[in-house]
Amino acid sequence: MCQTVLQSRMSNLDADRYLERIGLDPDAVAAADRDGELLASLQSAHARSVPFETLSICGHPHPEAGTSYEGEPIDLDAASLYEKVVERGRGGFCYELNGAFAWLLDDLGFDVRRCAARVAADGGGYGIPADHLTLVVDLGGADERVNGREHRTAGRHLVDVGVGAPVVRRPVPLDGTVVDNGVGVELRLVEPDRPDADYRLECRKPAGWEDVTHEWSPRYILRDEPRELDFFEASCEYHSTAPDSHFTGDPIAMQATAEGHVSVSPDTITRRMRGETEKRDVDPEAYDRLLAEEIGIRFAGD
Repeated sequence: MCQTVLQSRMSNLDADRYLERIGLDPDAVAAADRDGELLASLQSAHARSVPFETLSICGHPHPEAGTSYEGEPIDLDAASLYEKVVERGRGGFCYELNGAFAWLLDDLGFDVRRCAARVAADGGGYGIPADHLTLVVDLGGADERVNGREHRTAGRHLVDVGVGAPVVRRPVPLDGTVVDNGVGVELRLVEPDRPDADYRLECRKPAGWEDVTHEWSPRYILRDEPRELDFFEASCEYHSTAPDSHFTGDPIAMQATAEGHVSVSPDTITRRMRGETEKRDVDPEAYDRLLAEEIGIRFAGD
């Protein structure tokens, strides 16, 4: 169940501990300018340190192998998200990861807004409204007119640490500039020809990667309008409980790496490295070990 609660524990949130969780020196971050370089460092570090995972939704896939974990409710408030990501060393899906990262960016002095997005479906079209939470960070710039409305595009960037592969490792400018995500995948934002969205995030994988055509493909569309966390409560509830949600099947556990990403499913471990895929089977007895070694997730008592 997804819910927002009163943020009575906000005083316990510590940006320095969050920065240490993602492998950054708090003193160095404190001394840095609040610019694109720091924003990129924060996003890349978060992507490489905090996994995309749905074990809270699905529970442990192999309780018979020794670990009994049936999952847990998802609370969409900053204190609960901080406790899960920072204090327990867990990850989450978009509402949790971008929800927590938004708090950190705001605490560090960035102008950040949460925005609702709709993820592109495999068969065409897009998901339900607000089925993805993404972020827009304003580093300063001039206003421009987009989709019939005034928007500040210069200096504004899409920032997303809560989407699966290919991982968005770097800020993507809203002005359409193409960005390489660091492992060969290109990203850009374009204006969609539809009234319910202001931008469409697209990606293009290099020619020569296996099972890939070198063409731009949509990731999601978004509305450039600030939202509070509780705006996403209904869509989070759907994705974490509905039988037809793609998150309520087998659990996902994925971590970005220097060359791609590694993912552990109930019966398979998969490494993706610049277009090459290595896959092998996983025995139930080895699942917890691989989850800890490859993804960094450890259950209480492990």
